Amino acid sequence: MKIKKVIYLALITAIGIALHILESSISLPISTVPGAKLGLANIVNLVTLVVFGVREALVVSMLRCFVAALGTGAVTGFFYSIAGSVLSTIAMWIVYKYFPKYFSLIGVSVFGALAHNIAQLTVASLMIENYLIFTYLPIMMMISLFTGYFVGLVAIYTSNHLRRIL
Repeated sequence: MKIKKVIYLALITAIGIALHILESSISLPISTVPGAKLGLANIVNLVTLVVFGVREALVVSMLRCFVAALGTGAVTGFFYSIAGSVLSTIAMWIVYKYFPKYFSLIGVSVFGALAHNIAQLTVASLMIENYLIFTYLPIMMMISLFTGYFVGLVAIYTSNHLRRIL
């Protein structure tokens, strides 16, 4: 692996960790949906996927979740984070690779946000041993449309700029 690529991946991972920690301190004014977040750290996953590939995106995703959990002390949050991050990266890769004619990066990001919420609710239902938590899914899916749009928009500009640099 080229040194330049390793340096960029390390920087991207550090940015993802910073966004993850920043986002954990921000709460959305949506009181009916506990745990709803903007998905800022998912920008890093999507940009890495587009610029470097799925393998690198999965590694950056897992490293970001692990180090951010150590930094915030949120051990329980790690399980939500890793499940959502890995599943969303895989979902985004499938849409990005197999359906590029139909979906822009915004659409790819929305699919990632939906997958992220499904994974997190699955982990929550396993932890609390209650599947009724899936009643939040329709609300989370609506929020995913907006957060996915924002993440996709930022990823378009960031990945275009990063490709020019590389």
